[in-house]
Amino acid sequence: MNDSHTSLSRRRILIGAAAASAVTVGAASAAHAAPPAGGAAPARPLVMRERIATARLAGAPARFQADFHERLDAWLAFWSANSPHAWSPPVQVSGRVGADGAAFTLHAIRVTRDDETRDAFAAGRSDAAHLATLASLHHHFPSVRVEAGGALRVIDGPAGWTGSAEQVAFAVTACRELWGLRDAGAADWREHLGRAGHTADPTSRSGWAAFTRAGLRRGLRTDTY
Repeated sequence: MNDSHTSLSRRRILIGAAAASAVTVGAASAAHAAPPAGGAAPARPLVMRERIATARLAGAPARFQADFHERLDAWLAFWSANSPHAWSPPVQVSGRVGADGAAFTLHAIRVTRDDETRDAFAAGRSDAAHLATLASLHHHFPSVRVEAGGALRVIDGPAGWTGSAEQVAFAVTACRELWGLRDAGAADWREHLGRAGHTADPTSRSGWAAFTRAGLRRGLRTDTY
């Protein structure tokens, strides 16, 4: 009787230990599989780059998210394709990459003209080329902000009309400075554009692309060819 009782007690202990072990392992596995607190995604690997399109980055090479760098390549190639024929493709870009590799603050674009390197865009220079470059960035990125001092900061993402304050401010300024529509305001700039012959709705995807492309060419004075 005592042997049977002892055997049963040991069996219960072993079964209980196995069950406790299974619960512990299961909890550990669930904890390991669970996403980080707050649902934060794991950091994406960055790639080291020393150029954007044809242009060398001023200073040291920088780390970018790969898809963001590809979008920057496409933007600068677009800017170059719509620049004056007398300018070489950009030879240098001055800017700062965000710590996460998905933001870039532009300070200058340098080209060669008449065998001299010149700033085709400079952050501190308020001119048509500054507005043209702002248009080119709006053509490729959803978020473009003018920083203090005139630098232009972009964040990665698909381009298109969002109705943000930054997009509206750019559109109104472009209407006034590039199209000569001095009375255009935040509430009626689209109507002014329509009366000026810009037929595409600038708040549609294709219309925004057409508007920003036209703004780039007007600002760089290449809209006649």
